[in-house]
Amino acid sequence: MPLLDTLEQGLRELDARGLRRRRRTIDTPCDAHMTVDGRETIGFASNDYLGLAAHPQLVAALAEGAQRYGAGSGGSHLLGGHSRAHAQLEDDLAAFVGGFVDAPRALYFSTGYMANLGVLTALAGRGTTIFSDALNHASLIDGARLSRAEIQIYPHNDTDALGAMLDASDANVKLIVSDTVFSMDGDVAPLARLVELAERHDAWLVVDDAHGFGVLGPQGRGAIAEAALRSPQLVMVGTLGKAAGVSGAFVCAHATVIEWLVQRARPYIFTTASSPSVAHAVSASLRIIGGEEGDARRAHLNHLIGRTRAMLKQTCWLPVDSMTAVQPLVIGANDATLALQAELERDGLWVPAIRPPTVPEGTSRLRISLSAAHSDADLDRLNTALEQASRAALEHHA
Repeated sequence: MPLLDTLEQGLRELDARGLRRRRRTIDTPCDAHMTVDGRETIGFASNDYLGLAAHPQLVAALAEGAQRYGAGSGGSHLLGGHSRAHAQLEDDLAAFVGGFVDAPRALYFSTGYMANLGVLTALAGRGTTIFSDALNHASLIDGARLSRAEIQIYPHNDTDALGAMLDASDANVKLIVSDTVFSMDGDVAPLARLVELAERHDAWLVVDDAHGFGVLGPQGRGAIAEAALRSPQLVMVGTLGKAAGVSGAFVCAHATVIEWLVQRARPYIFTTASSPSVAHAVSASLRIIGGEEGDARRAHLNHLIGRTRAMLKQTCWLPVDSMTAVQPLVIGANDATLALQAELERDGLWVPAIRPPTVPEGTSRLRISLSAAHSDADLDRLNTALEQASRAALEHHA
């Protein structure tokens, strides 16, 4: 069949370039130690930054939510699916992270991808210009494209270039769009400068705090709180399947912005609401994140980050200088990156290879994701394996 032949040829081309992605099957809860494809493994692949995905209190809250509200929501949020659990979670989220704006309100989405698509397509459109960081997440890129706004891409974290673009723009509505913590490099956006530019040019500033929420700032309230920023033009997106350990996402902003999203965000309006039990579990997660246990987990995570930064500098490859739980190690070529990933797997370590188009050509890397569930012994295992691989690579090229 010609159509299938075309697809099969495309798959062969991906194989030839070392770009085919493959799923792994996990038989145990998400944790530092897991059974992956039938093998005992120390995982450095998840975004479970605080180690909450298998926390007994969240497991109990999920079960309690199911007992109280049932398995499914039964409808979209605007047509019978908005439960008390969803409403309570939105109130909890607004109170937890909404200090950057007067009259904060939060809106709960089923996924972070949907939240970003919903925000950008509701706030932008024809006659709007979106100013997007060159390294923004795919969901922000796709949301910008779907909005039908004009898109101008500014060099990564280059606020001087962004300022010049804003100066030259005569758009009726402007949106500056950026991740807070960039998922493939682990660096943090210059948020204070972005707020300054947004206010000077009367623009919205939409920030995706997927990798900062729960980890950065006082009580894990996120990158905006860490930078102590406050602006009515800020719109914060956060995900709940990473540091929060459950699933879903939210948008927090001024109540008027959120009401507009309820009326216009198609990914929110035209989908079945997620299970109320999930929302119930996220509310329990917020109590852990904002309490003493959350502080202790963040302190341990920061200790691991410091150790890993020092460790990666001793290899023959190029670490990206990241102060976050995302610790990339740039290898370069696809085949070499896949070979190193396979070598670590043989040592019982799961460290995923990240290749184009997720990262630019020639910058394939291992992405080490740290979790508060990791121990120093886990890092020792990784360090030993990387030291051996680094020595072998140097000898091979000598």
